[in-house]
Amino acid sequence: MTDCLDSWAVLRWLEGEEPAASRVEAALSARPVMSWINLGEVSYIVERKAGQTQAHLVIRDLRRRLILDLPTEARVLEAAAIKARYPIAYADAFAVATAIGRDAVLLTGDPEILDGDPAWPTADLRS
Repeated sequence: MTDCLDSWAVLRWLEGEEPAASRVEAALSARPVMSWINLGEVSYIVERKAGQTQAHLVIRDLRRRLILDLPTEARVLEAAAIKARYPIAYADAFAVATAIGRDAVLLTGDPEILDGDPAWPTADLRS
């Protein structure tokens, strides 16, 4: 089964926070999927913390290591439906919708996602 990453997973990888960082590094060797929405979230967070140049470098590296999912109309509406039913951020809803749509396991440690629907295909990177 394919892995899917959300921004939580990538940010912990960038910070070297274990055990998430090692699991994400292993996933990156197999080109996991990630929504463009979540990559955009990584970009703005890195830019706020480390500047625009660093954000561009991180995104350039990730674009080579990920399969990026450009949301279709159906994916946008699926994310909206998830957001309507669960108290999660809209970007998190895209991560969930992408994992479901790509038949992938969402690697995350985000409590909003992990506390959502138990049927969501997730793996907790916090332990």
